Amino acid sequence: MRTGHVLCVALAALVITGCSRQHEVPPVPAVADQHTHEGWLAHAWRFEKDGWTYVHVEGDARARGFQHGALLAPEIADAIHIQRTVWEYESGMTWEWLIAETVPFLLPQIDPENLAELDGIVEGLASAHVSTTRDEIVAYNAYIETAGYWWPEKKKTLGSASPTKPKESCSSFIATGHMTADGQLVLGHNTMTGFDDGFVNVIIDIQPTTGHRILMQTCPGWIHSGSDFFITDAGLVGSETTIGGFSGFEEKGIPEFCRMRRATQDADSITQWCNIMKQGNNGGYANAWLLGDTKTGEIARLELGLKHVNLERTHDGYYTGSNLPENTQLLRMETDVHETDIRRSSVARKVRWEQLMDTYRGRITIDLAKQFEADHYDPYLHRTQLNGRVLCDHSDRDSLGDPPFDPGGTIDGKVVDTRMAKAMTFEARWGSACGTPFDATAFLRDHPQYRWMSGILKSRTSHDWVAFTTGQRE
Repeated sequence: MRTGHVLCVALAALVITGCSRQHEVPPVPAVADQHTHEGWLAHAWRFEKDGWTYVHVEGDARARGFQHGALLAPEIADAIHIQRTVWEYESGMTWEWLIAETVPFLLPQIDPENLAELDGIVEGLASAHVSTTRDEIVAYNAYIETAGYWWPEKKKTLGSASPTKPKESCSSFIATGHMTADGQLVLGHNTMTGFDDGFVNVIIDIQPTTGHRILMQTCPGWIHSGSDFFITDAGLVGSETTIGGFSGFEEKGIPEFCRMRRATQDADSITQWCNIMKQGNNGGYANAWLLGDTKTGEIARLELGLKHVNLERTHDGYYTGSNLPENTQLLRMETDVHETDIRRSSVARKVRWEQLMDTYRGRITIDLAKQFEADHYDPYLHRTQLNGRVLCDHSDRDSLGDPPFDPGGTIDGKVVDTRMAKAMTFEARWGSACGTPFDATAFLRDHPQYRWMSGILKSRTSHDWVAFTTGQRE
């Protein structure tokens, strides 16, 4: 049985003085000269390894952003093109409309350091002859929370009768104490998303002038993670899984992508990390965050809805994430999920997590974490099968999915333990947590209903697990 302190509060109790403050938006900065650009790039680099692109950036916010934009310019341009295509197909609205509607309420809430890094990305892209604007990069960074959480609420005001729900994604666990083989932390996570816009194959090493060094998975052009797997030199590790069936959004709140980055760069402890995430919460990208502190051996689960927040902490136990909220108030009041319907992926995966935790109690290691994230046992059908109800999701092969043969699933796997985190290292596998490849050409031939994805749906080959660390050169 998991143990730990539970705190559940209404959002109103979290709104303290200054919590959702607006910032004076500075103008777009003047472009630095070539000498400055060359100096910034002298401290940054990139390389490719086993399907991942590793990027190191350092310095102040604008320098980091410039390095990011310049080094990843082709990937950022491609990712924005794909995101535009997906948005316009799925919403029926233009990309320019999304920018025009969302940036006015997003921009004033962005803190100066995050905004400077975003401006740096625009400047770095320009140096590589990729044209964009501050507004577009802001909207692009906020895409998960606006497309998945703001848009469903906006549609209601436009008279739409077509409901939209944010997509459920990711499977994760964290364990410590008597649950693990050495009594230390073990964290595992995989990203579940569409194969069309699942391009989070960047490992970024961020060495800021102020705050903590970060090693995290991200998407080209994002200042946050999005797929949400990170370690910091404060000894913190973290991952998240979305809260399924969720609805709610507050335009006056602070964007989730800003809070995630500030928490990860600025927090010294689990308490500080959670406080930053709760402050000015807008309900966007509602998640269950699994956190660990390698300095103390403590782990936590922060379920961050809009009106309800649930925080659990323990030095001896485990927490899991499968898109199903644990807190009853959050479940009943902010989602439409029926937690006993094992036909649903989130419920089936929660059951499977409990089975694995019970079976391997006291024996969990990095190697077992890799096995968990690649697990294919379906507790609804009581057999091993590639489908959308297993921890290593394969919705593209699921004839009973909603919709059937949805081209998406698990696109990676990541693991870390205390020893690795203290060395600022984690292991990752790109393509699928189990290594099963995806052939886009064959898929579109066999499932012509998805031909709108032609040109953006890409094949995913099988790769091995590989270690990444801060300061790595190749």
